[in-house]
Amino acid sequence: MDSEQISPPFTDRYTRKKEAIVGAATGILNRRGVKGMTLADVAASVDLITTSVTYYFKKKEDLAVACYLRSIARMEELIGGALGAPRAEDRLMTFLDRYLALERRIGEGEAPPLAIFSDIRALKEPYYATVLARYREMFRTIRRIFEGAGAGHLDRHTATLRTYMLLEQLYWAVTWLPRYDTDDYPRLRDRMFAILVDGIVRDDADWQQSASPCIPAALSGNGVGVHETYLIAATRLINQSGYRGASVEKISAQLNVTKGSFYHHNEGKEDLVVACFERSFETIRRAQRLAMERDGNFQHKLSVLTGALVEYQLCDRGPLLRTTALAALPEPLRQTMIARFNRVCDRFAAMISDGIAEGSLRAVDPFIAAQMLNATVNGAADLSLYVPSISQADVAQRYARPMLAGIFSAGGSINSQRRTSS
Repeated sequence: MDSEQISPPFTDRYTRKKEAIVGAATGILNRRGVKGMTLADVAASVDLITTSVTYYFKKKEDLAVACYLRSIARMEELIGGALGAPRAEDRLMTFLDRYLALERRIGEGEAPPLAIFSDIRALKEPYYATVLARYREMFRTIRRIFEGAGAGHLDRHTATLRTYMLLEQLYWAVTWLPRYDTDDYPRLRDRMFAILVDGIVRDDADWQQSASPCIPAALSGNGVGVHETYLIAATRLINQSGYRGASVEKISAQLNVTKGSFYHHNEGKEDLVVACFERSFETIRRAQRLAMERDGNFQHKLSVLTGALVEYQLCDRGPLLRTTALAALPEPLRQTMIARFNRVCDRFAAMISDGIAEGSLRAVDPFIAAQMLNATVNGAADLSLYVPSISQADVAQRYARPMLAGIFSAGGSINSQRRTSS
């Protein structure tokens, strides 16, 4: 027998231990971010000493990259099993089914967690470029859902926006799925699929591209004070670099002020982050109140609200603080902020429930629809990274509308048109 074909006796054990380290590190990475993860913590979680972990991964960054690349490969496995389906809706259903089946195994402790990709930007070069290149490959693969039969009317930019919106739903779902028993996941899959495919509104004919110019203007306000300037700068930097990546030095440098000046206006970084969250929550609440005060049915109110919030994300006073900032927050603060996000979603759910009772909205699951609507609004902050041509003037029409009308929609009363054409 050719000796070169004989695997060393430690190979299987080495591979299992390496996978165990990556799985444990992924959980820590999700809780603490790239900057908060240490090799010592990872080693302790798998009953090793730090030097034993360095046998597999020389640096913390090597381990973080391995976590991201392994999760990207797992996502590609999920979508790979879906792309053989003949129609776009079938591909979407299969992908959603496989994703929630994996989340069910993760929830039951039968599989390691997927990495939260939001903290990739906290990696230094060349690690960042390595992971980003693979993430883009994964994104392009998932975008193939929106090709061929059932989605042939979507151009490349539109397919990119829909893919981004879909992934935002999956990434945010990990925060609300634990509210359900894992036995309920097949039912949740069906309800998510119905919302994605058929949308929330019953009749998309009266959608206005600029749903309500008065609401973005009211949200933006007139003047920008010193404290507001800090909040805007910090929000943008945290969205870009994560909680731990947005240091006091970086925030001060972005505003061209000294650290002393920063602490003159702010107690500390954690207090500033909480203030950024509070500012975002209050902006959403204000938009909800303004939308509710308008005449018209709840379909109109919800369209106005959704359009206004995604437009705000791209205005001079935007964006809202991304939910991705939650990933590396200290645990007690993280749970507090998730509870606040849920309160915002509860208001969306109340509007959706009233619209269902009124008859202007589809009979969807109000809680799930509200969470998905929140994910769509929140994701608008990073849209320009995927479609640089997106603007405040067209973001509602190109990005928010498909959440309300259906992810395969082309415009107008598209649900009936799509089904007729199929």
